[in-house]
Amino acid sequence: MERNSQRLRRLAPECDPLRIGTGWKPEDLAKPQIMIESTFGDSHPGSGHLDRLVEAVREGIAQAGGFGARYFCTDICDGESQGTDGINYSLASREMIANMIEIHANATPFDACVCLASCDKGMPANLMGLARVNIPAVVVPGGTMKAGPDMLTLEQLGMYSAKYERGEIDGEKLDWAKQNACPGCGACSFIGTASTMQIMAEALGLALPGSALLPADSPDLIAYAKRAGERAVALAVTTGMRPSDIVTMESFENAILVHAAISGSTNCLLHIPAIAHEFGIEITGDTFDRLHRNARYLLDIRPAGRWPAECFYYAGGVPAVMAEIRESLHLDVMTVTGKTLGENLDELRENGFYERCAGWLADFNSRYGVSLMREDIIRPYENPLGTDGSIAVLKGNLAPEGAVIKHTACPKEMFHAVLRARPFDSEEECLDAVLKHKVEKGDAVFIRYEGPRGSGMPEMFYTSEAISSDAGLGRSIALITDGRFSGASTGPVIGHCSPEAADGGPIALVEEGDLIEIDVQERKLAIVGIRGERKTPEEIDAVLKRRREQWKPREPKYRKGVLALFAKLAASPMRGAYLTYDN
Repeated sequence: MERNSQRLRRLAPECDPLRIGTGWKPEDLAKPQIMIESTFGDSHPGSGHLDRLVEAVREGIAQAGGFGARYFCTDICDGESQGTDGINYSLASREMIANMIEIHANATPFDACVCLASCDKGMPANLMGLARVNIPAVVVPGGTMKAGPDMLTLEQLGMYSAKYERGEIDGEKLDWAKQNACPGCGACSFIGTASTMQIMAEALGLALPGSALLPADSPDLIAYAKRAGERAVALAVTTGMRPSDIVTMESFENAILVHAAISGSTNCLLHIPAIAHEFGIEITGDTFDRLHRNARYLLDIRPAGRWPAECFYYAGGVPAVMAEIRESLHLDVMTVTGKTLGENLDELRENGFYERCAGWLADFNSRYGVSLMREDIIRPYENPLGTDGSIAVLKGNLAPEGAVIKHTACPKEMFHAVLRARPFDSEEECLDAVLKHKVEKGDAVFIRYEGPRGSGMPEMFYTSEAISSDAGLGRSIALITDGRFSGASTGPVIGHCSPEAADGGPIALVEEGDLIEIDVQERKLAIVGIRGERKTPEEIDAVLKRRREQWKPREPKYRKGVLALFAKLAASPMRGAYLTYDN
């Protein structure tokens, strides 16, 4: 069967000379041609080192008899744009990167691809892009940065910043934290969205077993990148196995069970449904809620746990997590190795993988003067940190399509509460009120019109950190939004409230003094009173009907460019906020 690359050469006679002009040698033209798609760029630490991995991939491709062509579409950094309107571009960038991968791969077809990314939108965008293109593909997760002195990690900056604003620490201490929180390249060293999505790539069977979330400067990661290049050539010339031959509903269920075990980011509820959509599979918040119920939560890594993310690999990474929850997994699903998940796990146990990880853990213990065991990081199935997963999807008259809470990072006092509504129509207004102590215990603080159609769905990171780091507020109020949160966020925060305010969802109708009931165990988020008085469900419905008749849509925040397009076409938060053309 004629390969894609050779068909292109036959149909486009200009192809050969143009590629020779690019630096290809004539003998390269007939080789299996592998697109190496990465988010490399000087955009942030998660992508700044990927050129080294790209070259390792190229080396593996060449040794396997192929030729690797480098394509780049870098991603932006949520941390760098945090607190500015730049963060509004973050989620939309996922769609744009996926679009560029589609363009790169289809404009000049290749025989296979290797995708490299580390971070929040880059990794899900690459997974969406490879699903859309559906040529043989291998994913290389870009790894994690190491922790700084005193095991300082970046998610603690929000706490330091809030403490500085309240006068609890001086500028010198804040500067120390800023200068030491990111000691090198890789994804931020906690189980935020970047780390979660690297883990999801492996859990879906698209990355080589054991390759997710290695330290970015590890020689093991270079070796995995080289092997990925070799494997891509093998897929192109022998099996022809495509992503759609690997990823099934059972693969997604495995990934979501791993998500529960690691207490993964709530942003995964945006990305996994969007990736599944590209495969023609429907994943919703209800899928997450169903699989998280009674699931074991095992990972003691920040922000919900104690240790930096580099420890994840030292304890055995995704294979160790899967080994603990093995009885719950679909072990017969296919993976990019050409073997089943069960076969991969058995092989890793037998080939010294865990012994090598233990050696790195010993080095970590020596570096920080601790004595961690693997079981301190990935808890045994019989001794979990929790037994009900890590997230819950709440529904009710306030969020008919759902809203998400990471209950492993929420104070137990807020698992059931009735609070007074304090609505704000932007994060800036809300953050100012929190920092100036205008928010009181017992308030349900709303930030609305921050969903995909409202403003691009930015993170409410600074506000959530200001609340969770406040000794008084962190256990006595809730933050509810149609926006999203950082994977580093902790505290009583509920996001992705759907339908969003810009679409006229009930969150847009909340008024000062409404009573809001939160019940995590019963999965409830509802308006239960008006102006401080309890009302029957029928009375609440009548009030909301009157308010809806008076409600007027807001003028679009963006009238041109990417965000205007995103606001027009984005699906609801609980569907994944992907671009949809059937609205």
